[in-house]
Amino acid sequence: MTDRCAWVRDAIRLLEADANRSADTHLHVFPLPPEWGIDLYLKDESVHPTGSLKHRLARSLILYGLVNGRIEEGTTLVEASSGSTAVSEAYFARMLGLDFVTVVPRRTSAEKIALIEFYGGRCHFVDAPGDMDGEAARLAAETGGHYLDQFTYAERATDWRGNNNIAESVFQQLAAERYPVPSWIVVGAGTGGTSATFGRYVRYRRHPTRIAVVDPENSAYHEGWLSGRDDIVTGLPSRIEGIGRPRVEPSFIPGVIDEVLPIPDAASLAAIRLLRERTMHWAGGSTGTNLVGAFQLIARMRAEGRTGSVVTLICDGGIRYAHTYYDDAWIAAQGLDLAPHRARLERFLATGEWDA
Repeated sequence: MTDRCAWVRDAIRLLEADANRSADTHLHVFPLPPEWGIDLYLKDESVHPTGSLKHRLARSLILYGLVNGRIEEGTTLVEASSGSTAVSEAYFARMLGLDFVTVVPRRTSAEKIALIEFYGGRCHFVDAPGDMDGEAARLAAETGGHYLDQFTYAERATDWRGNNNIAESVFQQLAAERYPVPSWIVVGAGTGGTSATFGRYVRYRRHPTRIAVVDPENSAYHEGWLSGRDDIVTGLPSRIEGIGRPRVEPSFIPGVIDEVLPIPDAASLAAIRLLRERTMHWAGGSTGTNLVGAFQLIARMRAEGRTGSVVTLICDGGIRYAHTYYDDAWIAAQGLDLAPHRARLERFLATGEWDA
């Protein structure tokens, strides 16, 4: 028993040391006309060691497993993810000397597989995306391992009261700004863990800040939030990696969200190209979804004669999407036309108004 406890204590120390080395992520200012009296900030989660917001989630999920006695020396970690969560979990598993296997669809790109394998993870393939969860649970039971299960545990693995979570970090970084308490925080929802953390934190700290979730095409969250139902299923995958789900996941907590904005995928992809040109920040598609939602809320604030600040996230870097979101041939093959959305974004930045 003593040796087992010693291993867990050291594992927690290693995860905390990684957090200390990573320090904090930057809060960039997006340039808006100063006469608007509104400031827009981008919390840059792409600078984490594994390059995305999911670095925080992976660390939290593994810590949650450790302190609950579900992860010990030699435990195989299992996930159902072909994206950034699996990359970050593989990184932490290697740090702790644990085996990591993630269940992925057979059509997963070679680039994603290479990233997971770079950090020592192993991919287990299934033909249908809908089979991922059940297969991950089976593998964990078969190996005596632990299913990290991001879509169930994301909302409870992070300490929403503080402890250097992303919400506490944002408010600390805004402390010296002219509007230190933001009017809106805008995030996407994949697991729903980030919106739950922000929503719970602002209520716990008694801030008047409102939380907006931006939802891509084919996702169930917008309809689920509007209807108050958790059994909404679209059966369709999201084109915007990292956010949007074909069903309402257990970690999505609608009661802490003030608004859900549906965002066209073409608008998201037009926005990341505009972001790169205006700020030199090269981001993934979910950042574009965030930006479009933030612009809409800022236009609303202007129409209502209100000033204040809005915060959103750079979720991951654009280099992972050089052959998709930034490739004109890929865009055309998807049947997407970015031009009208780009024009709407440009008009907003010129006038402060959002076209219907």
